[in-house]
Amino acid sequence: MHIPPEATAPPPPLDCARHAVFLDFDGTLVEIAPRPDAIVIPLDLPAQLATLSDACNGALALVSGRSLPELAGYLPGYAGLMVGSHGAEARGMAPPLDQAPNGLARLQADLAAFAATKGLLYEEKTHGGALHYRQRPDAAAEVASFAAALAAQTPGFAVQPAKMAMELRPAGVSKDRALAALWALPVFSGRIPVFLGDDTTDEPALGWAAAQGGFGIKIGDGDSCAAYRLPDPAAVQDWLANARGAQWGV
Repeated sequence: MHIPPEATAPPPPLDCARHAVFLDFDGTLVEIAPRPDAIVIPLDLPAQLATLSDACNGALALVSGRSLPELAGYLPGYAGLMVGSHGAEARGMAPPLDQAPNGLARLQADLAAFAATKGLLYEEKTHGGALHYRQRPDAAAEVASFAAALAAQTPGFAVQPAKMAMELRPAGVSKDRALAALWALPVFSGRIPVFLGDDTTDEPALGWAAAQGGFGIKIGDGDSCAAYRLPDPAAVQDWLANARGAQWGV
């Protein structure tokens, strides 16, 4: 079920004693940028995440479409749980995939060549790659068609639509499956799951949190299955900063 923006409400306060916190990265913790490498990381974000993780006794994880090494590089000082590549990579638990499906190098080369020909931005990832058309919104249909054709001829990969982008990722991985894997860890036992995300890639995870008796928080505009909403990453920062049980600056 999708809930229109006007029907959603601000979320209840984050309770570090009861909640398990799962956070998307781009569009949730940081603003979307014209290029994936042009994001601006709030100076206090790594420390804020570390403090929250401690307050939640480790029951906090980042779940992102970015590759794991890139995600970790943006957050020095935060040593907690991380899942990258939509669930294909993980830190703090066994990696879901030991290696990418066959054909990765050829797929990445085809994506890069298409991007160069069409004036698009290609983003290489550990287990796939993405075509960004934010600078060329008129190319959306052509990008979608190319991505579908490439996935069809490369077994083991699937198309992952995102904001102004099409990504090829290993088939069978998704953020809701990543949450299910994290949920099996003892650190999350007895808690209420809360997932924050902004993109279509986050909808399965938002729905998963609700199905487990928790709730999802949609960041930004657009219909969503989440019952709660925050307008932007700045509001997410405020919501996290007001968490019950977190002692800032101690």
